[in-house]
Amino acid sequence: MKKQLLVGILIGAAGAACAFVLADQLRPSAPSAPTSLPEKVQASGAFAPRSAADAPDDAYGDAVRLGEQLISDTATHAPQYVGNGLKCGNCHLDAGRKAGAAPLWAAFVNFPAFRAKNGEINTFQKRVQDCFLYSMNGTPPPLGSRELIAIESYAAFMARGLPSGVSPAGRGFPAIDPPPLAPDDRRGGEVYARNCSACHGEDGAGQKIAGGPVYPPLWGAQSYNWGAGMARIDKAAAFIRANMPQGSEGSLSVQEAWDVAHYIDGKVRPQDPRFTTSAGATRGRHHDTPYSRYGMVVGGALLGDPSATPPSGPVR
Repeated sequence: MKKQLLVGILIGAAGAACAFVLADQLRPSAPSAPTSLPEKVQASGAFAPRSAADAPDDAYGDAVRLGEQLISDTATHAPQYVGNGLKCGNCHLDAGRKAGAAPLWAAFVNFPAFRAKNGEINTFQKRVQDCFLYSMNGTPPPLGSRELIAIESYAAFMARGLPSGVSPAGRGFPAIDPPPLAPDDRRGGEVYARNCSACHGEDGAGQKIAGGPVYPPLWGAQSYNWGAGMARIDKAAAFIRANMPQGSEGSLSVQEAWDVAHYIDGKVRPQDPRFTTSAGATRGRHHDTPYSRYGMVVGGALLGDPSATPPSGPVR
């Protein structure tokens, strides 16, 4: 009888776990296998995040809906914090809802967590600050700000029903195999011309269509800076393989995904905000990996050379 009671207590505690902890969104490694997911997740194999439209008609619901708007149209709702031509939803697809595209609900349940990138225990709000600093090449909203509270509320609302501290299926980007051949700029340029340039432009500057979607810039002064996760070839390759081209997701081979990621991340983009003294010194401290081309010579130019690199942060 006592044994049955103890089992019942443990099951009840696991079922009542809340979604309040997360880890680095932009990593291509395979997510850990879920150990105790709600029935609706076990039945379908995928978590169905709640819609912001279903949030309550109160102050909390208002924050949830603002959070969705911030992800979908960041520059309109937080222009003072954005420094380039991107929005959060360019990486967190479907307003942070899409599995395999860095969904916010899957990230939220694994924070606070240690992050090697800054050597600190990061809260969810701190992690979002870094997205503004690097991916948006902007200014991080202050901790506790209206914007960060709204994004956190939105992520928490979507994550309701997920256990805390467990990486659910769909978190981050799906793992990608190593390429059969070393990534190559020539092949990558051909993949880009065939599959990417129609939306992102031959010059990688993206494009805006009146009354329609915005295709984000992939390099140049209006793109993500050198500190962003997408500036790492492995992470960009994993995202591209799973999510691009839109409408034909998964059509690129593993080799093509690596080649085009190598090509894109071998282009000039804004400076790493952590830059110190030289590109070489900054590479040694923050980019000492074969997956980064920062501090390397590409096409006769040193990537990250401050004389030829757009500045980090918004240019007002």
